[in-house]
Amino acid sequence: MSELVLKLDGIAKLFGDFRALDGVHMEIERGSIHAILGENGAGKTTLMNILFGLYQPEEGEISLNGKVTKIPSPRIAMEMGIGMIHQHFMLVDTLTVAENVALGLPDQGAKLDLGRIVKRLAELSEEYQFDIDPHEEVWKLPIGMRQRVEILKVLFRDADIIILDEPTSVLAPNEISNFLDGMARLRAAGKTVIFITHKLDEVEAIADNVTIMQHGKVSAEVRVVESDAREMARLMVGREIVHDVVDRGDQKPGDIVLKASGLRARDNRGIEALKGVSLEIRAGEVLGIAGVDGNGQAELSEVITGLLDPEAGTITVDGEDITHKSVYARRHTHHVSYVPEDRHHTGLVLDFSIAQNSMLRDFRIPPFSRKGVINTSKVREKAKDWVDRYDVRMRNIDQHVRFLSGGNQQKLIFAREVECDPRVLVVMQPCKGLDVGAIEAVQRTVMAERANCKAVLYISTELEHIMTVADRIAVMCAGEITGILTPDEVTDERIGALMGGIKEEGVA
Repeated sequence: MSELVLKLDGIAKLFGDFRALDGVHMEIERGSIHAILGENGAGKTTLMNILFGLYQPEEGEISLNGKVTKIPSPRIAMEMGIGMIHQHFMLVDTLTVAENVALGLPDQGAKLDLGRIVKRLAELSEEYQFDIDPHEEVWKLPIGMRQRVEILKVLFRDADIIILDEPTSVLAPNEISNFLDGMARLRAAGKTVIFITHKLDEVEAIADNVTIMQHGKVSAEVRVVESDAREMARLMVGREIVHDVVDRGDQKPGDIVLKASGLRARDNRGIEALKGVSLEIRAGEVLGIAGVDGNGQAELSEVITGLLDPEAGTITVDGEDITHKSVYARRHTHHVSYVPEDRHHTGLVLDFSIAQNSMLRDFRIPPFSRKGVINTSKVREKAKDWVDRYDVRMRNIDQHVRFLSGGNQQKLIFAREVECDPRVLVVMQPCKGLDVGAIEAVQRTVMAERANCKAVLYISTELEHIMTVADRIAVMCAGEITGILTPDEVTDERIGALMGGIKEEGVA
C-alpha cells in the first residue's frame, strides 16, 4: 500500500438530532485520485466540508501526514495545503477573475501585486486549457466558465490535497476530457485529488480508489482496476441500476403544443444570446436541446417561461400567443412548468422549509389557499406525499431546504413542477448533481410526462441523458439551432460539428 496522506477515523457529524455522518473511516493515499460516490444525502459533501474546516466533527480523528490534527477553519485548511472547490460557486460576481483569486490570499502588504496574479492565472489557464481572461468580470461569465475560475483559485494556491465537489457537473463533454487530463497532470506532479462525483465513467477513467457512502456511513471501498461501473452503481444504491429505462413503444406525437418562431434575445451582459431560434414540440414528444454550456440554452428556457423578454419572435402554446404574457399567466393559464438550472437562486427559497417551498408555484390557488388564506394542513399533506414519492431525503418537512443535499433540492423542485399537471414542461439541466438512481427516477418521470401527452423541452449539456429520453435533438451553437437529429442519427462526428457551429443543410 502507498503512503497515506490523510486518514479519517470514526468521524461523526450531527445536525440537531440528525446524524449526517456516523463513524466514517477513510484512508487516502498520497499522489492518488480518490473518488467519493454515494446517493444524494449520503454525507459526501458534509465529510469534505469537515476536511476543509467548514464543519467540526462531534466525534473522530483526522490524521494529516501521519499526525492527528484539527482543522478549525478553511484558512487553516489552506495553510495545511488543503484546497476545496465547492459545487456551488464561492465567487464575487462584481469582481474580476484575478480579483476573486486574490481574495483570501495571505497578507499582500500595502499594495496588491495584481500583475503577478494575472500573469500566473494566464499560465494556469493555458496549461489547463481553460481559456479564461483574468481581467473579465465574473458576472459576465457563463456558468461553465465560472466553474473554471473556482478550479483556478485552488490551482493558484498550490494545494497538495485538492477536494472537488462535483467539479464537472457544469462542463461540456470536451471540457470534461480536458479537465480529467488536468487531474492526471496533478497526480503526476504528486498532488492528491479527492473528488465527489456521480459520473461513473469519470471514476473509471481517472480514479485510483473509490469510497462509497450510504446514509452517512462508508459502505464499500474498492480499487477501480478491480471493479466496473455497474458494480459501483450497485454498491452505491444497493440494487441493480437499469440503464435503459426508456420504452417509447408505438406512441406517436400529437398536435403541436409549443411553438417558437424567430426568437431573439440578449443575455444579462447585453450580448445577443438568441439569434432567430425556431422550434416546435408536439404532445407526447420530448425535444432535447444539446450544446456546449453558454450557447443560448439558458436564455431559451427563460424566454419560453417568461423570465426574459424577447426582442423579436413569437411563442405559442396550443395555438395561443403567450409571447408577452406574465410568468403567472404562463404557469396557471397555459400550464407551463419550469425546472431551472440554478436551484438556489431560481428554484428555491433556501431559508423556507420543505413544506413552504413545495407550494411556491401555486400558493395563491386551491388547494393551497382560499381567499388569500394559506391552508397549512393541505400544504403539509402535499409536501409529505411528494417527498415520499420522489424520495427526498430529509429530517422532516419543516427542515430548511438549504440543509438538503443538492440532489434532494433538485428532487423537490421536480416534484413541485411535475405534480401540477403541466401542458409544457421545460427542464434545464434536470440531472445536474444527481446520483445514478435519482437520474433513473428523473428519466422515468420525464417519460411518464411524455406518455401523458405533455410537451417536454429537455435542455442538458449531458448528451447521454438527452439521448435516453429525447425523440428529437436540437443542437445549439452561438445562439442558433445548427441541426435537429433523431437519436439514431447522432454520431460523435456529426454532433461535434453541430456543436462547433457547422449547420446542417436545410437549417435556417
